[in-house]
Amino acid sequence: MQSLLPVALLLPLLLVPLALLARRRRGRRTPPLRLLVVAGSGGHTTEILRLLSCLSESYSPRHYIFADSDKMSEAKIRSFEQKRAETFSNSQFTLDRIPRSREVRQSWTSSVVTTLYSLLYSIPLTYRLKPDLILCNGPGTCVPVCISALLLRLLGIKRTIIVYVESICRVETLSLSGKILYYFSDYFIVQWPDLKEKYPKSVYLGRIV
Repeated sequence: MQSLLPVALLLPLLLVPLALLARRRRGRRTPPLRLLVVAGSGGHTTEILRLLSCLSESYSPRHYIFADSDKMSEAKIRSFEQKRAETFSNSQFTLDRIPRSREVRQSWTSSVVTTLYSLLYSIPLTYRLKPDLILCNGPGTCVPVCISALLLRLLGIKRTIIVYVESICRVETLSLSGKILYYFSDYFIVQWPDLKEKYPKSVYLGRIV
C-alpha cells in the first residue's frame, strides 16, 4: 500500500504558501494563520482531525464550527486539542455552533430554507473570526460557512482561502457539499483518481486520511 506520510506532509506545504500569499497581498505580516475548521457528525470530524494533526503550530488559533445538533464533535475536538497542547504549549482554539443546514435525507425544498437559516448565523460569526483559511471536508454545515466567507471576499472585507478536502468515502461521486463548493473553493482536493478525471479542477493527492 502506498505510504501515507509523503502525502500527509504535502498538504500543509500546499496550504501554507496560499495563506501567506493572501496576507502579502493585503500588506500584512502577522505570523500565525487563523484557521477555521468545519467539523461534522459521523466520520467527518475524525477525518478533519487527522488532517489537522499534520499541521504546524503556525495554524493558530483554530476556530471550530459544527452543527448545534452534533453531539459528538465537541468531545473529539477537545480531546484532540488537549493532546496537541502537550506538544504546542501556546495552542489556542475556539468552538462555535450554528444551526444544521441539512439533515440526512432531508428534502431539497426544506434544505434551502434551513441552509438560509444557517447562513444567517454563519455570516456574523465568520465576520467576527475573519479566518485566513477555511478547511472543510463535506458536512452540510460547511456550505453556509463558505458562502459567508465568499460574501466577505466580495465585499472586500476579508480574503479567505477555502480548501475543500472530499471525504475518503467518496470514490466515484462527490458529496452534495462537494458538488456545490467545487465551483467556489480555491483548492478542491480529492482522494481517488476517478474523481480527478470527472472533476478536472480538483487536486488529486492520493489518500491523505
